[in-house]
Amino acid sequence: MLRTIFLVAFSTLVLTACGTNPVTHKTEFQFVSESREIDMGKQNYAPARQQQGGDYVIDPELTAYVQSVGNKLAAVSDRKLPYEFVVLNDSVPNAWAMPGGKIAFNRGLLYELNSEAELAAVLSHEIVHAAARHGAKGIETGMLLQGATVLAGAATQNKNYGHLVVGGAQLSSQLISTKFGRDDESEADHYGMIYMKRAGYDPTAAVTLQETFVRLSKGQKSDFIQGLFSSHPPSDQRVADNKATLAEVGAGGEWGREIYAEKVGKLKATEAAYKDYDQGVKVLAAGDPKKAAVLAKQAIAIEPREARFQELLGDVSLAEKDNKGALSYYDKAIKMQPDYFRPHVQSGIALNNLGRKAEAEKALNQSNALLPTATSHFLLGQLAEGRGDVNAALQNYQVAAGSASTIGQSSTASYLRLDLPRNPAKYLQAAPQLDAQGNLYAVVHNPTAVSVENVQVRVIKLNAQTGQAMAQTAPLAITSKLAPNQQGNVRVSGVRLSSQQELGLYRVQIESAQVLR
Repeated sequence: MLRTIFLVAFSTLVLTACGTNPVTHKTEFQFVSESREIDMGKQNYAPARQQQGGDYVIDPELTAYVQSVGNKLAAVSDRKLPYEFVVLNDSVPNAWAMPGGKIAFNRGLLYELNSEAELAAVLSHEIVHAAARHGAKGIETGMLLQGATVLAGAATQNKNYGHLVVGGAQLSSQLISTKFGRDDESEADHYGMIYMKRAGYDPTAAVTLQETFVRLSKGQKSDFIQGLFSSHPPSDQRVADNKATLAEVGAGGEWGREIYAEKVGKLKATEAAYKDYDQGVKVLAAGDPKKAAVLAKQAIAIEPREARFQELLGDVSLAEKDNKGALSYYDKAIKMQPDYFRPHVQSGIALNNLGRKAEAEKALNQSNALLPTATSHFLLGQLAEGRGDVNAALQNYQVAAGSASTIGQSSTASYLRLDLPRNPAKYLQAAPQLDAQGNLYAVVHNPTAVSVENVQVRVIKLNAQTGQAMAQTAPLAITSKLAPNQQGNVRVSGVRLSSQQELGLYRVQIESAQVLR
């Protein structure tokens, strides 16, 4: 009967959630409304951009150019959304679209294109992902599968700081790392070429660009593999499909090679600087700060306006334990681009190392306002704990613990260290137990990741008729230290029971415990 009720309810939900795709005009399930799509894009666009190197701000004309091409294509799309286009300061060749029409184009991909038509090919592909609800469908599929699982159970649960993002901003990480299925990629290719034709571009560029991507993928070009090829894998089949679409829509239209060369000229002139910077980040991570400093200075000589290069020098100084020097470079980076989170985080670290706690807290809060990270929340937790504000410390440690990182693990341990003594029964498990002679013991198990000591318990006897407590012992101490996943016990003196039924009238209450430091 219960199974029937759930299936009827589920069938009703499916029927009422059907809609027509605005691009393909096919009937499909639509659990996510358009307003929800737009809200998701608005809420997650900024934190996603922060994770991907921040906006590329040195050449506003370049961003305006990319936006103009994007807007031209968006105007002929099958769905009117609040489209936005931005160039990100990331060398990895990639582009992505969020639900609601929020689209990003990495600086690194612009190096690889040679015409406005090729730029239009990538942008139109991303526009279709948004217009055809591919991101929303991915969310709906997840919801549908989760719902099916629940029903079945009822009838029968880096440099870019991506792994350190916490709180609500974690959704932005998931949205930009979404890999669309083969059908979605095919639709984006097909309708993207139609949009190109409508906007006056030669859709042949989509074919030749895909052919280039296939050659690069077979050549195992590493930057593309970790970027565009990861989320939009090329293939000979996609090339063939694009050629078939080209036969349908017809070749002809603008290529815009000259205008593209002009608009991207300044960026391409500084490509060597960003290569030096990227290499500097790698060698610093490998433990060679001196070489990283040389590379950063070479980059600055080519492009002195770039905040990331100053930031790298700050990281070098921090690695060499020169906190004052690091601060001066981070200050320069912040002045150049105040709305990028990372130099604020790094400033907070350096200020904390120097003992300038109030300034460190201000810098870390500024970074969290731009992108909440485990690093900032963990340090804010330590600062709050240092001034005796346990509640603020717990709040920050709890947020930081949401990161699947070493810092997240440290935050979990710090949270336990503070909260377990206040709420021992929340973490430790206790139960009564009999030995072979009928002697009663209170047994405590420690399932946490920290060791505990000085555990005290009470044993309570319940009234068989009312279930109310009728007697209890004085506090009993478990003298052994309990490591993670270990248990200890203490005998209840003077109590011997004859059956498990009698044992059912006893409960063990944890009174106190301390975390072993």
